[in-house]
Amino acid sequence: MSMNLRDPLVRRTTLSGRARRSVRLAIVFGFLCVAGATWCGAASATGTAVWRMKIDGPINPAVADFIGSTIEQAGDANAAMLVIELDTPGGLLNSTKTIVKDILAAPLPVAVYVAPAGAGATSAGVFITLSAHVAAMAPGTTIGAAHPVSGQGGDIEGDMRKKVENYAVSFVESIAGQRGRNVEWAEKAVRESVSVTAREAAELGVVDFVADDLTDLIEKADGRTVEVAGEKVKIDLSKARVEGAGAVVVDVEMSFRQKVLNVITDPNIAYLLMMAGMLGLYMEFSHPGAVFPGVVGTICLLLALLAAQVLPINLTGGLLILLG
Repeated sequence: MSMNLRDPLVRRTTLSGRARRSVRLAIVFGFLCVAGATWCGAASATGTAVWRMKIDGPINPAVADFIGSTIEQAGDANAAMLVIELDTPGGLLNSTKTIVKDILAAPLPVAVYVAPAGAGATSAGVFITLSAHVAAMAPGTTIGAAHPVSGQGGDIEGDMRKKVENYAVSFVESIAGQRGRNVEWAEKAVRESVSVTAREAAELGVVDFVADDLTDLIEKADGRTVEVAGEKVKIDLSKARVEGAGAVVVDVEMSFRQKVLNVITDPNIAYLLMMAGMLGLYMEFSHPGAVFPGVVGTICLLLALLAAQVLPINLTGGLLILLG
């Protein structure tokens, strides 16, 4: 039986050069979203510097990866201390747990500084702040309201509400207890969503002190004794200071990979990716052999699953490589 090359179904199975290039570009774009080297622009920092990173927004897998990688790099560079400047409305519990574990196991002192004025450590921010070796807040900031909610921001109903709430309480109590902070307040922050100002937090023992700015934070943190990697360590920031010029501060930013991940983990973007993925697969099944809609749809679907924390970063990158 001879094959009719004019048959439209047969013609669709043979991609033009332009279509093949488009598919390759789509695959490369997807791969760049989850792969690539992590570069933070601070490899030259030494123990004579204080590293600072800023978190301004929801806590998600990209933020967790950013904090984890920066802690590792700061430790390798023998930085004097890492300061996490925090302003967050909350975020995902799994990402919060990852961040807390990284801070508790950090090889160097980690300070969480709720700043600038008007900022807040809400929900997930409470857990992260309490886990720090040094917890500080700027004047005009707040902390609290850590009651768990659903992924859509609503109340959790039924037995699951009690399970999640009890787990969150035990989690925050263990963190506060390990750092010697106010365990009773930590429980109320979860069960009753209590929230306090910076001054009140310092008086209640929720944070260590109120700092006007980064320079004030460094001065007040210097000489404090904290537990780092299971050992009592006295924070020595004397080498990080330059006489007459203050402390040497190295600002660390997200890598390109982390910035892309931070964008796609936005709930609105993740929803659009899911819809685009489903539409692409529908077009592929409706018109077998088109290829391009199927490839793009699969990439969008993988990124949407990554954003929803269904797939880990490494596995998603591996699947995209196989797709290519």
